[in-house]
Amino acid sequence: MKTRFYHVQLLGLLMAVAAFAGSCRKYMEVKAASEYDLSQAFSDVSNATTAIIGVYDELMGDNGYGIRLNLYYPYDSDDMMTTGGLDNGRRGVGRYQLLFSNNEIRNPFNQLYSGLEKANLCIEQIPLMGQYENGTEIEKRDLRRLYGEALTLRAQYLFELIRNWGDVPAPMEPAYKRTNLYIPRSNRDSTYDKLIADLGVAAELVPWRTEVAVRNERITKGAVKALRAKLALFRGGYSLRNDTRTMERRPDYLKFYGIARDECADLMARRDQHTLNPNFTSIWKTLSAFQYDPQGEIIFEAGAGGGNNNSDSRMANYDGVRTDGASRYGPGGGGIAALPIYFYAFDSVDTRIESTFGLYQVQGTNVKRPQALTAVTNGKYRRDWRNPLLPGQALNVGYNWSFIRFSDVLLMYAEAVNEINGAPTAEAIAAFEEVRKRAYRGNEDKIGTTPADKAGFFNAIVNERWLEFGGEGIRKYDLIRWNLLDKRMNPVYGEIRQELRDLRDATGKYADIPLRLYYKNNGEEYEIYGSLYKPNEATAPTGYSNVNWRQDLVRTNNTLNVGTGSVHYIDGIAYFFTPNKSELFPFDQATMDSYQGRLAQNPGY
Repeated sequence: MKTRFYHVQLLGLLMAVAAFAGSCRKYMEVKAASEYDLSQAFSDVSNATTAIIGVYDELMGDNGYGIRLNLYYPYDSDDMMTTGGLDNGRRGVGRYQLLFSNNEIRNPFNQLYSGLEKANLCIEQIPLMGQYENGTEIEKRDLRRLYGEALTLRAQYLFELIRNWGDVPAPMEPAYKRTNLYIPRSNRDSTYDKLIADLGVAAELVPWRTEVAVRNERITKGAVKALRAKLALFRGGYSLRNDTRTMERRPDYLKFYGIARDECADLMARRDQHTLNPNFTSIWKTLSAFQYDPQGEIIFEAGAGGGNNNSDSRMANYDGVRTDGASRYGPGGGGIAALPIYFYAFDSVDTRIESTFGLYQVQGTNVKRPQALTAVTNGKYRRDWRNPLLPGQALNVGYNWSFIRFSDVLLMYAEAVNEINGAPTAEAIAAFEEVRKRAYRGNEDKIGTTPADKAGFFNAIVNERWLEFGGEGIRKYDLIRWNLLDKRMNPVYGEIRQELRDLRDATGKYADIPLRLYYKNNGEEYEIYGSLYKPNEATAPTGYSNVNWRQDLVRTNNTLNVGTGSVHYIDGIAYFFTPNKSELFPFDQATMDSYQGRLAQNPGY
């Protein structure tokens, strides 16, 4: 939830040029009643801070990380999927039927460029302020911090554009300075190189978390370094190239793995700033209660607030546990479901299960009822955990969106070291096992043996990141940079299809999964009879009710509408995925029209 920092109003401030909307399609000057000019807007630290708030504001809302960028774009993947049949909207995104007319593609694209334009204006103007070089020591410190924040926010906006659209127009100066508004696409490698260099500068300008009062919603040194590590891994990873129309990574990729390793090592050396929360579920319950996390595991998050679709979030309203409108929590949840094979990727003693999966729904009487296996939702952001509770009908829940956690730093470090060295070092193994031991809290002896060879350790990293970051909008993009998305999600030969069929048929490692889940309520809570990992009786014991579990996969009428008719649930996931196409989104039709033939479409569209 946004703090008082975010509640400063933008009254009286001219942002001189507004959003870079529609990929240079349209510019709109935004003026306040007081008609401030640029020199007045950046006349002192207070006004410059207000301008930076305007840059942060573009992170949130329905077209930002309030719902679309974080809850539509990352799915379908092998952890989560969008629920329901096909439409020319969010489900079209999830099924990889990405039509040029889909506003779920166009509107977030425009908002990202709006944030980029505002960041460019601040990056240009703040160093021109007299106080930047000649102010008091406090003024110079504060303005350098603001400049570092602007550089970091620009990197975040362009990172999101690149990982979804590939080579995109990447303006590095405000629109009013450019004579050509229809600038060509920039090579993503060059853009990444520029952003990685910028973040190296920003890291020297912003404070550590404990050196400032507002610690979780403004960018601090840990956030810059963690984001720099992430961008470096993407720069060194695979992506769909426009010239060859295939997934490739560049020969110099190890240079960027080295940057990621070093940035993560710097953060791991500062456990006074960021470290693991010892209890995985506490991360999400602390966030739900809008409390400060003393461990600082969430390193970078977008602040939500205001109760509207421009600045607030829809986590736990769109996704999360299903809650009935007649319950004390109001209506919500259910927009994203966990793949059944994802649930069974976890060991039964893995403590991450509690918060990663919404196994129940909340009925109108506030009584919790278990879900069928294919209806289990993602659970890290859930409405019934919100403290204080929302008014019953509120759409905007106020949850901040977590970009990067410290466990990501540990696993990025382990991955980078393994790739550079050709095998994991003791330090890389320790970082990997630190994440696993937290997950197996109380059963640390069951984490298994960590592979000591390069391929085995890489596969362990791939699996651990799968378990650790479910529902956090990370997995699909990891699979792309490893060139594993096709292997996992292809509708013909993808691994998840066979794994789901094996689970349906109770073969192989799924031989003991029960057909039904038996439960009974004790007040509002419920208890499960038997195990979800061993066969149960054919009929419910006395006093217990049942819901479909594995039986939900067996049912022939468990179908999804994919536009060409109904197909079984298993076959409908990522139904239109096409390799060497679906790794990138298309540019929407209005953007293509605005360029009048001067913007090349992405491969396959």
